[in-house]
Amino acid sequence: MNLQSPRGNDASQTSNRSRNVVPGSGLCSRCLEDCRGNCEVFKASFRGREVIYPGPFGEVTSGGDKDYPIDYSHLNIQGYAMGAKGLPEGVIGSPDNTLFPMVDTETEFGNVNKVRMRVPIFTGALGSTEIARKNWEHFAVGAAISGISLVCGENVCGIDPGLERDSHGKVTNSPDMKRRVQAYRRYHEGYGDILVQLNVEDTRLGVAEYVIEKLGVETIELKWGQGAKCIGGEIKVDGLERALELQKRGYLVTPDPSDPAVQAAFREHAIHQFERHSRLGFVDEGQFYAAVERLRALGAKRVTLKTGAYPIRELAMAIKWASNAKIDLLTIDGAPGGTGMSPWRMMEEWGVPTFYLQSMANELVSKLAATGAYIPDIAVAGGFSTEDHVFKVLAMGAPHTKAVCMGRALMIPGFVGRNIETWLKSQDLPKSVSEFGASKDELFVTYETLRARYGAEVDNLPAGALGIYTYCDKIKVGLQQLMSGSRNMRLSTISRDDLMALTREASEVSGISYVMDAYRDEAMRIIEG
Repeated sequence: MNLQSPRGNDASQTSNRSRNVVPGSGLCSRCLEDCRGNCEVFKASFRGREVIYPGPFGEVTSGGDKDYPIDYSHLNIQGYAMGAKGLPEGVIGSPDNTLFPMVDTETEFGNVNKVRMRVPIFTGALGSTEIARKNWEHFAVGAAISGISLVCGENVCGIDPGLERDSHGKVTNSPDMKRRVQAYRRYHEGYGDILVQLNVEDTRLGVAEYVIEKLGVETIELKWGQGAKCIGGEIKVDGLERALELQKRGYLVTPDPSDPAVQAAFREHAIHQFERHSRLGFVDEGQFYAAVERLRALGAKRVTLKTGAYPIRELAMAIKWASNAKIDLLTIDGAPGGTGMSPWRMMEEWGVPTFYLQSMANELVSKLAATGAYIPDIAVAGGFSTEDHVFKVLAMGAPHTKAVCMGRALMIPGFVGRNIETWLKSQDLPKSVSEFGASKDELFVTYETLRARYGAEVDNLPAGALGIYTYCDKIKVGLQQLMSGSRNMRLSTISRDDLMALTREASEVSGISYVMDAYRDEAMRIIEG
């Protein structure tokens, strides 16, 4: 297995000159001293730290492409020729009551104040990145009309140019956060919720107090980490004054914008951007419980936890402490993941891959559940994009895994819809789109469905929201088909027995029956009977 991508990498916008590349280093087998480029070492020799991140930063989303020994493609879904689970009590399955459109894909999460969702997916954290800011209406409205939850990520208030603070440094007004909450709420119909994340800076800034008391936010998500990286969130800043402003607000900004040498380099255009970083969080059991209780005392109806691709020790802490605190949702985010704000090599090489991480979580949860302890609802994140991914994650984590958190897969439809609107206005539709029509009602297959719901208002919906709704509809229908084929008429009946492992190693790691062993005992009883 190659440790480095041969021939360079699109994320870092680098490429190798040689046809032959050393697998372990990614360097050309024959390196010329007068080479004109453009391998990663070549580019880093003059652009330095810029090459750490996928680019152009703020304009792309990137996901690690390392090929792990085991992933979810090593599982297949079982299909059956008899029976049906999840029908109303007393109803016997028949060809007429198990049609796939009859399958119920609704899920819910929460301890007491539960949140229902029409489809068991929700967005990853869309926080202080430029991509999240400029596309927010597309993402928020799309999530709301689709009946799924939306996670507003870290540092939104902290980088808001319009931020107002009191004499203690606490936020009193954040126009951008207000805009984000209102955009989701405008089309919210009782399904899904907007979750606001807290990191170290958000906590110090008093974001929870602001969004709960002033904006009516009901769900707060504490954050330990994410699958794409182990360090805090980054964004890049184009202007020197803006970099100095964020440094004054207490953020780590690199290179140091207050350094005269750095300012000179910026004026000479050698430095084009600054990086704003968040601080590392430090988890402590007592402090975690206190934080949960503080948020509840502020009026939060739900408190959730997002943890990253840490080893099994930290995973055990997250599960056990979440159980003790009776939180409403635990989101476990595995490697590689990535939505564009993570160091590329960190996306590639850091953290426990999702398949292994979910297998660890299943082991720990099963052990804890056997004691009769409270088990929080669980969501899993880390590189998912299709309905079969959703089915496999829910089945592998049954009965406690209730949803799949998606990052890039729920952002891309927003980009596509937004771009279609732009292309329509400029009469520049690419052939991949124009073959289906020349107007929104022709291009989006769900347009008339939404018109039936919203009337003329459908014409005012952000086109990216149409893209997200249409994508969610595809996930729903595809999931209904997979569930019908496995004779599951509702999500709650999906079980680990509905999967088979295609390799012995995948079976050993996950505990899912190997394909040659699944239902073997029943088969032998039939043959021998």
